[in-house]
Amino acid sequence: MNWFQRSNAFYLLSFFIIIISIGTLLLMLPGVWCGEGSLSFTDAVFTASSAVCVAGLAVVNTSGFSRFGHIVILFLIQTGGLGIISFSSILLTIPGNRLAMIQQTTIQSFYIDGIEYRPRIIVRNIMVFTACIEAGGAILLALLFRVEGVRDWLFMGIFHAVSAFCNTGISLFENGLTSFNREVLLMLIIILLIALGGLGFIVIQELLGLARGRLTHLSYHSRVVLGMSALLVFGGTILFYILERGRSFGAMGTGTAVVNALFQSVNTRSGGFDLISQRALSQPSKLLTCLLMLVGGAPGSIAGGIKITIVFVILVLIFRKPDSHGDINVFHHRLSGESIHRAVVYTLKALALLLLCIGALTVFEGLDGQSMGSLVFEVFSAFATVGLSLGATGSLSEGGKWVIIIAMFAGRVGLVALAFPALRQNKYDISYPEGTLLLE
Repeated sequence: MNWFQRSNAFYLLSFFIIIISIGTLLLMLPGVWCGEGSLSFTDAVFTASSAVCVAGLAVVNTSGFSRFGHIVILFLIQTGGLGIISFSSILLTIPGNRLAMIQQTTIQSFYIDGIEYRPRIIVRNIMVFTACIEAGGAILLALLFRVEGVRDWLFMGIFHAVSAFCNTGISLFENGLTSFNREVLLMLIIILLIALGGLGFIVIQELLGLARGRLTHLSYHSRVVLGMSALLVFGGTILFYILERGRSFGAMGTGTAVVNALFQSVNTRSGGFDLISQRALSQPSKLLTCLLMLVGGAPGSIAGGIKITIVFVILVLIFRKPDSHGDINVFHHRLSGESIHRAVVYTLKALALLLLCIGALTVFEGLDGQSMGSLVFEVFSAFATVGLSLGATGSLSEGGKWVIIIAMFAGRVGLVALAFPALRQNKYDISYPEGTLLLE
C-alpha cells in the first residue's frame, strides 16, 4: 500500500476519481438535466466518466442538458483531456510547493531529450499550445455554424473545438454531426483538430521549431509518429473509400466521399464524432474501425489507444529478430531491448484489460440477446476512448453501463499508469536456476 500511495498511479487515479465525482454531483443538480425523465445516478456517472476519460460514449443525449450542464461537460472534457498535465499544473501552482522527483519524471515523459526537460516550461508550453489551437478552431467552427444558421453558434463553435482537439467526440447536436457530412470545410477543420490532438505536444513543438528555423531536423520519435500517422490515415482513407463507396458514401459525390473516408479514418483513432452511422458500415469496415480504435494516437497526446509508437515497435519485432543484446536496428537507429520489452509488456497488459472488459460485458448483455459484434465494438470504443457505437450504448443494463464506465476508466487511466516510469525496487543478489519451456 505504501508503494501505491507513493506512485504516480495513485495520484492519477485519485485525480480522475475526484474530477468524475465533482462532475457527477454538478450534473445531478436540479435543473441541469432538461431532457425526458430524470437523470439517474448511473447515467450521471457515465456522462461524467465519458467526458473526463474523453471517451465520448453517451447513454443520454447530451443536447438534453442545460447550458450549465454543457459548461460542466466542457470543463470535464478539457480537464480530462489534458489528464496528468492538468493534475501536475495544479501542483505547480501551489505556492511554495516543490514537485517530487517522481512527478517531475512523469511530466518529463511528455517530452524527450533535446526538446525540453524543465517541468514548468513543459506544462506552460502544453497549455499555450492547447489554448491557441482550440481558440483558432473555435473561431472557424463558430463562423461556419453561423453560416449554417445554427443557434448559439459561438458556444457551439467553442464546445466542438474543445471536443475535437481533446479527441472526445461529444456533440451538442441531437444527431451528432450527421447533418454536416456534406460540409467539406467544416469536416476538414474538425479533422485537423482531431489530428493535432492525437500527434502529441512533442511533435507539434518540433514542427513549429522546424518551421521557424530553430530546428534543422525532426527527432526519431517525431519521424516515427508522423510516418505511422500518415500510413494509418491515408491507408485507412483508401480502405474506407473502397469498402463504403457503394454503401455509406453511395449518395455522395466523389470529393465529398473522399473527405468522409478521411474523416472516418482520422475519427476512429480517437475522435469519436458521429458523421455517418456506424451501423451502416460493412463488416470489413467495422473490423477496420476496431483495429484503428485500438491503435489510437501518439504518446504524450490526448488520444487514446495503445499508441502508434507501441504498434511500430511490435511491427518491427514481428518482422525483425533482435540481436544478441536484444536490440533491433531500424531506420539507422537502434531500438533497445528495454524499449522492446516495455512495448511488449504494455501491449499484453492492454489486451488483457480489453479482453477482461469484453468478457464482463458479455456476461451482463449477451444473455439478453445483444450481438457479440456490437458488444465487442462497444468495448473497443470505450477502452480506446473513442466514442463510436453501433447503437448498443443506449440499451445497456445497469451492470453493462458500469462495465463500460470501468472500460473507459481503464483505457484512459489504466493505460497511462502502465506507461509511467516504475519506482525503484530493491534488488537482491539471488540467482535462480533457468526454467526451460517449450514455446514452439
